[in-house]
Amino acid sequence: MVRRFLTTAAVVGLVLQPVGHAAARASWAEMPESYQPEDDLERGLWLQMDEYERGLKSSRTVIHDEALNAYVRSVLCKTVGEAECAPIRLYVTHTPHFNASMAPNGIMQIWSGLLLRTQNEAQLAAVLGHEFAHFEDRHSVKLFRDAKSKSNAASWLAFTGIGLIASIGLLGSIFKFSRDQERLADKGGLQMMARAGYDTREAAVLWEQILDEGDATRVGRGKKVKKRSTKSGLFASHPASAERVAYLREQSLEQPGTPHQNGADAFKVAMRAWWPVFLDDQLKMNDDGASEFLLDSMAKANGWTPWLNYGRAELQRRKGTPADLELAVRYYSEAIADGGDLPELWRGRGLALRKLDRDGEAAGDLRRYLMQAPDAADHAMITMILGGIE
Repeated sequence: MVRRFLTTAAVVGLVLQPVGHAAARASWAEMPESYQPEDDLERGLWLQMDEYERGLKSSRTVIHDEALNAYVRSVLCKTVGEAECAPIRLYVTHTPHFNASMAPNGIMQIWSGLLLRTQNEAQLAAVLGHEFAHFEDRHSVKLFRDAKSKSNAASWLAFTGIGLIASIGLLGSIFKFSRDQERLADKGGLQMMARAGYDTREAAVLWEQILDEGDATRVGRGKKVKKRSTKSGLFASHPASAERVAYLREQSLEQPGTPHQNGADAFKVAMRAWWPVFLDDQLKMNDDGASEFLLDSMAKANGWTPWLNYGRAELQRRKGTPADLELAVRYYSEAIADGGDLPELWRGRGLALRKLDRDGEAAGDLRRYLMQAPDAADHAMITMILGGIE
């Protein structure tokens, strides 16, 4: 994520001065009247967020793929409504953790780790609806004002001197939403899901997965599993809680939406090109406990699909022992036999076979990969490997 570090003097000027020029008002004019800044304090905050957005647009973390962005926006608009969705500027960022946020001036960010962990469209809608509910109720602005009112100007500016954007939540909030605000956002998100025709039970399923993944990480690192918190929270700065899961289950009974409508097929189509990329990011984090849990939890819901067999094959291949490599070849082969069409299946199996000194078979798989993915980023590297084993 891109951070904007500001001097205290700059923050003082931006927060306290009236903002009147057209450039500063550009993003505000797109927002409904009820969301626009109310006074100079808020206008200073909006100006900082506009500045942050200018940097975000050129950040290398932002994924500019038109199809992926269009799909995520379509889910957002279906969930919150077309009119409400229109002025939102949505950014999908290449960051392998589970997170999302929405700023008071209409910037919404979705991290790629979230897209990896959501298993269907309804789960994605649960997060988008929750974030929009916070935005609609102006929770971040209320926290911003509360922080200002509880401290004098000097200490408040020192506290937020690293940048107002980071303070409000785009980079992980230091202001914790209250339990009441969290419940309101959960309730609002479920109402939006129900209106959009999604199965609202998927919200609790998603949060329970996040709890279980945290446990799997601790077990994988040889640490004791902590007692699950009963305190509510949100994303990276507010861990998922047992209380939230129970509450969401209870609320989904009151507003069930459309049972079993989760958009899994549409989600799979949209993620086809990106799922291997996001999985690769996850595996590079060297958190085998979480990676294995993610794959196993998806398999429990969907069976060992070709995509999931690809995932566990990649995990075994990266461990690198002869036994792991043999297991990886088996999983790649099962995925291919089941109709898997990800080009990465042949690349992965070819690389595993090469490590096992089965060069003839490896060469065939790597050639197949290059034929299926002629524009692959690693085309030159795979070509070089082929030249060394043929």
